[in-house]
Amino acid sequence: MEKWQSRVAFLMASIGSAVGLGNIWRFPYVAYKNGGGAFLIPYFVALFTVGIPLLIAEFAVGNIFRKSAPYAMKGVNKKVEWVGWLGVFSAFFISIYYCVLIAWCLCYIFHSVGLVWQPDAANFFFEKFLGITSSPSILGSINAQIAFALLFVWTSIYLILYKGVKSIGKVASIIVPLPTILLLILTIVGISLPNAGSGLDFYLSPDFSKLSNPLIWLSAYAQIFFSLSLAQGIMIAYASFLEKKSDIANNAFITAFADGGIAFLAGFAVFSVLGFLSYQTGMSMEEIARGGIGLVFITYPTGISKIPFMASFFGIIFFITLFAFGLTSAFSMVEALSDGLKDKFGVAKEKANFFICLIGFLFGLILTTGGGIYWIEIMDHFISNFALVFVGLLECLILGYIFGGERIRKYVNEVSEIKIGKWFSIMLKLFAPIILTLIAISSLIELLAHGYNGFPGWSLAIGGLFVILILIISIFMGRVKCLQEQ
Repeated sequence: MEKWQSRVAFLMASIGSAVGLGNIWRFPYVAYKNGGGAFLIPYFVALFTVGIPLLIAEFAVGNIFRKSAPYAMKGVNKKVEWVGWLGVFSAFFISIYYCVLIAWCLCYIFHSVGLVWQPDAANFFFEKFLGITSSPSILGSINAQIAFALLFVWTSIYLILYKGVKSIGKVASIIVPLPTILLLILTIVGISLPNAGSGLDFYLSPDFSKLSNPLIWLSAYAQIFFSLSLAQGIMIAYASFLEKKSDIANNAFITAFADGGIAFLAGFAVFSVLGFLSYQTGMSMEEIARGGIGLVFITYPTGISKIPFMASFFGIIFFITLFAFGLTSAFSMVEALSDGLKDKFGVAKEKANFFICLIGFLFGLILTTGGGIYWIEIMDHFISNFALVFVGLLECLILGYIFGGERIRKYVNEVSEIKIGKWFSIMLKLFAPIILTLIAISSLIELLAHGYNGFPGWSLAIGGLFVILILIISIFMGRVKCLQEQ
């Protein structure tokens, strides 16, 4: 049976899966939007009440059953195997568009040489780089530059996964510390820029009045839930390769705090440059601090191009950091699915990984077209806000009630230095399900009342049908009997 070479290898892989592109562009923006420094209060409350309990539960179940997520769920109850498949298939479909974003970052590493996005980063990104079309209904042609970068990304994932957890551990032990060091360099350079302090004030200044808004708290819980790679089968699969009775609680706390710490550090790197950009352009921080794709590929490159010293080097470091963090998350999503296929059908992981990467690349080619960016946003919205939340809710109920929250707690306390109290069972069985249900309801109300990002209704309907399709495939996989069961 495959095993991690060391505890450090497991932790680096788990942290690498948790830390991704969202830590760099999503956390700083969410923090700013929801009270700045005051957002840290609901953030850490969410970390302790939902993030860490569910992460402990996933680590524990993976270590107990020593199987992939679908088969760990099957070990709990044969009727809920499909929930594990729903998690890993959701993760795989995330990897399809996630790898396209990583391919963009790879391209921008080279575009940083000479700062080719000048003088207009927005025009370069949308028109010259993406060749964006006018609507989701018009895909346009495949962008050769992005397609070759995508091929490189998927090839890299296949090679990293080729020898299983041994190669994953080795790669993660290099990839995770490297971009963290680069992020620290970005932060040091960023805070040395003129007017960086105003950007950091903008990022950190507490607005405690916003804490009375329940939506702020839901944002904190959503950020924690998505940031830790929960409900995707990844952490269950990774924990299945640990030595029996490994220190579950300690591993969960280290992974969670590392993820949050890197996200918090990213805020310093991002907003120090945005403060400098405000100083250079005379624009307000509100105008500049736009989240998501625009922040990374438009606003930040604009700021980089105005740095008076080593601007190209600064841009290269930034996009290498994004590329490396993104890659560690992407290959963990593939590993979760290939591990499930190995358990179900006895398929050699080398073959499973090859076909998964091939399918991921071919589907990803659609997203390298001019209309691809629209479908990336639609897929991300529906999978993140509905599919993963649904899996997380079911996981809490299955592990809390069918398997038993107290049973998990007892096992964790037997093998861990840090002992967890009865709060764990309460959070897993009651608090986390309530929060995840509220997130799903608020997302649905927002979608029905206001749509999403101005997209036409028919495209959003396709997004909804896409999630239903993943659900149907997962239920089918849960009912299919493999050769050993026939």
